[in-house]
Amino acid sequence: MLRLPLLSAWRSLSGFGLLLGTLFFCAALTPSLVPRSTLSQGVLAGAALAVGYGIGVLWRWLWRYLGLPERPEHLRERVNLVIAGACVLLAGAVLSQVAGWQNAVRALMGMPPVSSAHLIEVVLTALATFLILLTLARLYRLVSRFVSRHADRVLPRRVANVIGVLVALALFWSLATDVLVAQALRMLDASFAQYDALIEPETAPPASPLKSGSAASALRWEELGRTGRGFIGSGPSAAEISAVSGEPALEPIRVYVGLRAAETPRQRARLALSELQRSGAFERSVLVVVTPTGTGWIDPAAMNTVEYLHHGDIASVALQYSYLNSPLALLVEADYGRDVARALFAEIYAYWTQLPPERRPRLYLHGLSLGALHSQRSWELHELLGDPIHGALWSGPPFRSDLWRSLTDSRNEGSPEWRPQFRDGRFVRFMNQQGTPEPVDAPWGPMRLLYLQYASDPITFFDHRYAWRRPDWLAEPRGPDVSPSLRWFPLVTMLQLAVDMAVTTPTPPGYGHVYAPADYVDAWRIVSAPAGWSDAALQRLKRHLAHELARASEEDSEEAAYGNRGG
Repeated sequence: MLRLPLLSAWRSLSGFGLLLGTLFFCAALTPSLVPRSTLSQGVLAGAALAVGYGIGVLWRWLWRYLGLPERPEHLRERVNLVIAGACVLLAGAVLSQVAGWQNAVRALMGMPPVSSAHLIEVVLTALATFLILLTLARLYRLVSRFVSRHADRVLPRRVANVIGVLVALALFWSLATDVLVAQALRMLDASFAQYDALIEPETAPPASPLKSGSAASALRWEELGRTGRGFIGSGPSAAEISAVSGEPALEPIRVYVGLRAAETPRQRARLALSELQRSGAFERSVLVVVTPTGTGWIDPAAMNTVEYLHHGDIASVALQYSYLNSPLALLVEADYGRDVARALFAEIYAYWTQLPPERRPRLYLHGLSLGALHSQRSWELHELLGDPIHGALWSGPPFRSDLWRSLTDSRNEGSPEWRPQFRDGRFVRFMNQQGTPEPVDAPWGPMRLLYLQYASDPITFFDHRYAWRRPDWLAEPRGPDVSPSLRWFPLVTMLQLAVDMAVTTPTPPGYGHVYAPADYVDAWRIVSAPAGWSDAALQRLKRHLAHELARASEEDSEEAAYGNRGG
């Protein structure tokens, strides 16, 4: 009894689709920007197999639709059998190379090699993914044919076929977005909100009146959220800064307003301004307006660094705009995050411009990942022409960053996409592990904009156009952290980078989407020009920050300041 369904399923398979799917499967096993886990490799390979097979099926349908001659049934089965055997041999040969490809990427990033690529788990996961997608595709075809048959009673056959395809597409799209995805996102949002409200037993409100949530603050400690409390409680003290720098230091000011503090972005922005005024932030030398990631997380590697560099004579402020992590927030709350960043910047900039220029702090912007996207959207160039801010440091800007994309596309001829050079570097510069293309002492304009990005960061260098266009960053010379074995394949490379963004093996600091404290030291030094640091002192600071990060990484806790990297 089982033999007949299996035989029917085998006969219904497209030989050309199987061959094309196998080629896509093999291409998906080749390296991309970051190492992959077994699960992500299997899901990626299975999705690529399904895409390739789907294209093959579409080609067979088009062939039949045009009325072109087909092979006899008995010959088609034999050809499919030969194709299946060739596909198995091809897939086996490519699978044997997977561990070597992954180890080549890991070696570039200083990661230990893997002894096995877990090929059985990869193949089983890929087959499961392929079968799920194939079942969904055939279910779509059944719905489309059902609608077409009923429409065929009153409409011409070709019109009925088109209506069937469109109705089935609308139905599946509605189920996927309005029902399944929307409900899942609502559940996730509620879950993250409850998690964010929990107060860790080991954390107490800060004693310093210079911190939000302290006894002197108008903001309640429990309303800051987990990420806000992590930010407030993780910064260096004046004594710690002085011990590293060897110079007198002040206690840094940190202000954070959680989502529960007020209803609207403008109300929360006004609370933030009030906290800055209360704590004396506008009497400091530097003020940094920070846009956090989707969960509200702020990278300690960035903020601790700049506080050390300015000997604690600095204040920072941030508003939470979401409970979801950055990829989910990018899908459902992209505009809301921009509105929150805009509200905070407008409130602070309006007050800052009223202060005497000689008595106000230097004003900078900062954001990582989704925070970098919204920070870039928080201001408009024309409003700053008369009274510009002093600069911005944006790390890991997402591919959706319009300003970043415009500047990158307009880069000087001959400069690589992964570290472009824009004009003479007076307005904006791009930096990676090797610094900027411009010399450190090259002159700046009145406002310093700096992008810190790694060539191996898929969140920065993803683009849906890679489905049909080869990435410019694959041209020679490549970034120092991009594998020479990485090749472009139509459609597949786009899928690889999409998976790299969502499900990857965490990279060491200095690669992928994990930005290293040492690079933040160099970046903030370029942007904010701190005084009183010799080269020896800077190296000492980098070692201290690296040790601090390594120690924090050993803590098996999501409550650690570094425990939510990437947001």
